[in-house]
Amino acid sequence: MPPAGGGGSDDSSSSVITTGLPGPGGADISELSPQEQTLVTENLVVYFEFDRSDVRSDFNAMLAAHGRLLATNPGVAVRLEGHADERGTREYNIGLGERRSQSVRQILLLQGAAASQLSTISYGEERPAVFGSDEGSWSLNRRVELVYEQ
Repeated sequence: MPPAGGGGSDDSSSSVITTGLPGPGGADISELSPQEQTLVTENLVVYFEFDRSDVRSDFNAMLAAHGRLLATNPGVAVRLEGHADERGTREYNIGLGERRSQSVRQILLLQGAAASQLSTISYGEERPAVFGSDEGSWSLNRRVELVYEQ
């Protein structure tokens, strides 16, 4: 990202590049709106409610932008990594993480991504984003991470 502020009289440094803008996984994000570009470059995690695998509506725009990115970049792939908080058995949390990653996968497919671009994996409670046994920590661990592959 260019530094804030201006300086100098060279207008060429302020021109906007309209093709080949690199996004996640090296994807070209130039066909996305500025809002979609921000959504796909700054939002790579979907959070879930306790013991739920349905995607909250506040992630609809983000996932729509990621779906459009994938649809316009058929060579780009993303791994959907499902996670759970520490509550529940190891086996239950692996299953919950898988259901969460499948929920995100289904939305991306509906938004135009191809099945061949998407893979899922569940880590259950094994890879917490934060450590702690309180609601603040647990809420950050109930997630699906979108990991773009190069």
